[in-house]
Amino acid sequence: MSTLIYPRLAMERATEAREIDWVVALRSKGAERDEALEQLYALLLRAARFELGRRRAELSYVRGEELEDIATQAADDALMAVLGKLDDYRGASRFTTWAYKFALLEAGVRLRRRAWQGREVVLDDDAWPAVADTSSSAQEKLEQSEMFEQLRAAMTRLTSQQRRVFTALALNEVPIDVLAERLGTTRGALYKTLHDARRKLRAELEMQ
Repeated sequence: MSTLIYPRLAMERATEAREIDWVVALRSKGAERDEALEQLYALLLRAARFELGRRRAELSYVRGEELEDIATQAADDALMAVLGKLDDYRGASRFTTWAYKFALLEAGVRLRRRAWQGREVVLDDDAWPAVADTSSSAQEKLEQSEMFEQLRAAMTRLTSQQRRVFTALALNEVPIDVLAERLGTTRGALYKTLHDARRKLRAELEMQ
């Protein structure tokens, strides 16, 4: 079985003979913590490389050396995320399995940011996407048009920020981490804004 294809399994097998208490080691000081950090970073880097390799077919626009740079940045971010969430680890799975997911997530975030690099994010609540579908029937196009007109009317009940966030995320499908970076805010804040906007819209459309 190739360790390049199954890096997490290979890492876990390598540590089975000498399983360490990761949480204790990462909270310790000196050589013990340094060794744990080095092993953890190596795991996270393998995970990031694995995720990039898995999605290689959709990354034709990224050169090899840039892929390695993305993997390194993802591993760096994942390491900081793991260290910041040690209190959340409950031991329901291996620590390495738990940590591995952070690297997969960060690799995905980095890829989305790279895909949107240089692309304009129009922060305009009137920047609606084109919704016409040439394969639709005249009746379907009419129903679609009526639905969007109702949605437009309902969106007047939202705040300006809620309209901008809803239009960007829900209508124009801007990745939430990309929008958070452009607006200088957090994913959590955008999720809250989007949730509130959807709740208001649902109530308004039900009234209509």
